[in-house]
This record gives sequence, structure tokens and C-alpha cells, in this order.
Amino acid sequence: MYLNSRTAGAIVLVASLVIARRPAVDPPAATVANELQNIVNSAIAEREESLGAALHVDAPSINLNWEGASGTADPANGQLMTPDLPVLVASNTKTFISASILRLWEQGRIGLDDPIASHLPDEYVDLLSGDGYDPEAITPRHLLTHTSGLFDFADTDIYTEEILSDRRHRWTRIEQLESAMEWGDPYGPPGEVYRYCDTGYILLGEVLEQVTGQTMSEAVRELVDYDRLGLRSTWFESLEPRPEGVPNLAHQFWLGVDVTTIDPSQDLYGGGGLASTVGDLARFFRALFTGEVFEDPATLDTMLSTVEVERVGPDYFGSELTMGEYRMGVVMTEIDGYTVYRHGGFFGTTAAYVPELDLALSATVNRAGSGDELDEMLAGAIEVVATDRP
Repeated sequence: MYLNSRTAGAIVLVASLVIARRPAVDPPAATVANELQNIVNSAIAEREESLGAALHVDAPSINLNWEGASGTADPANGQLMTPDLPVLVASNTKTFISASILRLWEQGRIGLDDPIASHLPDEYVDLLSGDGYDPEAITPRHLLTHTSGLFDFADTDIYTEEILSDRRHRWTRIEQLESAMEWGDPYGPPGEVYRYCDTGYILLGEVLEQVTGQTMSEAVRELVDYDRLGLRSTWFESLEPRPEGVPNLAHQFWLGVDVTTIDPSQDLYGGGGLASTVGDLARFFRALFTGEVFEDPATLDTMLSTVEVERVGPDYFGSELTMGEYRMGVVMTEIDGYTVYRHGGFFGTTAAYVPELDLALSATVNRAGSGDELDEMLAGAIEVVATDRP
């Protein structure tokens, strides 16, 4: 059921509600739906720069599977934001990449403590060696947990300037690795420092291709098994066709620029690249944490382990990092006393699972730098579910 209305502030509200199989929504369920919709509305109501938002909440403990949206997806023509509109999920891709590498590990096709030199082309190994890195000492485990010491090409002013000065430039993975080698020095020896780093994840994208003999997009689709998990609206933008019947991307904005006008290759090769919906992201996180992705339940324990380091590296995009927060493609944090496993994406996405509440949720705001709004939606949804569960 879709509900459409307009407020005096011209905010457009769109919500979808699935609550049990009964002839009508009972008053308590309707109250929960209204509370969640208000959370989405509030996330953007007082922020002119945030034009649209969507939220998906899957909480079996209160018999709830709800999604809703508010605002606009395209300010140029006034298109409404709806929860079925896909967005570029940027670094939310890292959780998919990590799960894919761990699937290969389960199958005995890669070791987490292998030297990455054994899984990369000579050109990559030579580039790393030439800039003072030791590809024999760096392992997939280091790359997965951001403890390799590799310099991050993405978090640099020069990369931002180059992207915005030539929006249609088609970047390659090797070009981005060359940029990392040229623009900065190692953060430290592998295993010594934690510093979030897209460079490590584009290398993992290459590792997937080398080990499987497939393209990265093919390997992730097969290893995660999108079809089995019901991920019908998830694909690598420009590497795969948009799935049949899936709408065009919602418009997202970065420094005032419409991200759909930038070639997707600027964030495509493992550190980012996926397009998806809030529903698919929530479904993936539920599957990941409830035993539907890995063959061996103990693999999830490995995914949630980390590397003990001596220090934290420089701030990431101006934000201070926390020792021990990052696992393998997942961040462990706490919201209102609940342990939350989550990951975010640069252009305004987040997905999370709360074990104590058996709660999977995902949110998007169509603006880079919308972390506060996303956090508000997660915290608000957690409070609603925690309050209303038996």
C-alpha cells in the first residue's frame, strides 16, 4: 500500500507497509508506521540541502517489514523519492566485496594470510614495490580490515579536483592504484596502523578477478548469490546492465554536483560501485547475519574479527577513526546501548543489523555528507522497534 500526501512545507511523503496477513492494519501497527514515517520526514525537513530520503525497516519481532520515503529524487522535474528507487551505495559495496572474498576463503581458493603478491598481476606488484610497500607482507586480511598501511587515493583534494574537472573521465583500477602511489606515502607497515582506505578494496576487487577468472561484478553476483537472496535491484553501475524493471537511479549530490553526471568509474572497482535500494541493502544485511550467505556459520565470526594494531592513522575526510571499530567490511558500533553492525556509503547510504533486536535496516539521503540524518534515522528506527517489541 502506498500513501501519498503533501504537507504545507511541500514535503512529499511516500510509504510502503507490509504488516502480517490481515484484512486491515491494526491501530498499534499503524502507529509504528506513522512513527517511522515521521522519522524519515524529520531527517530532511530542516535541511534544505537534503532533498530526499528513504528508509527500510525489517523487524520480525514486531511483525514489521516497512519502507518509506520523503522528499524528491530529482529536483529538476520534481520526481518523488520512493523506496524502490536505486541509488549509488558507494562504500556499502565493501561489505559485498568482503563477503565474496570470505566465500572464496570458505571454498579453499584463497588464504586470508596469503601474500597479496600471489593474487595480483605483476604490474600491480611492481607498482606497490616501487613505492616502498611489501606485497609479500600485505595480506587479504590486512586489506579487508584497513590495516595494510596503503595510502588512500580517494581521500585527497587532488582526486576530488580531477573528478570534478572532467566528470566523464573513465577511470581504471590501475590508474587509481598509480594515483595512490604518486599522491601519498604509506601510513605504516602492514598490521601496525588502522586507516580506512579505498585503495585496499580496489585491490580486493582485482583479487576476486584473478582468483575466479571472472569479472568482479560476475564474481560478486555469483558468490553472494543475489538471486537466492532476492536482491533484484542490485548491480554494478556501468559494469552490468540495470536489472529489468528497476527504475533509473535517484539523483544524489556531492558538493552541489549531481552524481549521475559523473562517470561511475570514479568509485567502481571494489571500494564502491554498486547501485541498490534500501530494501535490497536491508535484505543483504539480514541474510549476512542470519546464516544465509556463508556455508559455515563460523565464517561470520571471522568476518567480525579484526587486526590488533598499534595506532590509528590520519582522519578520514575530516573524521576521526576509532581503534577496533572496523572488522571485515563491517563497522561495529553502539546505538542507544545496542550493538550495531553497519556500513555506510559516501553518497548518503547506510545499512545495519542489530542482533539483540533481530533488526535489519537501511537508509539513504540523496546527499554526500548526510551522516547526521542517516544516524538519526537509524537511531529513531531502533528506538521504535525496541519500544514496540513484546
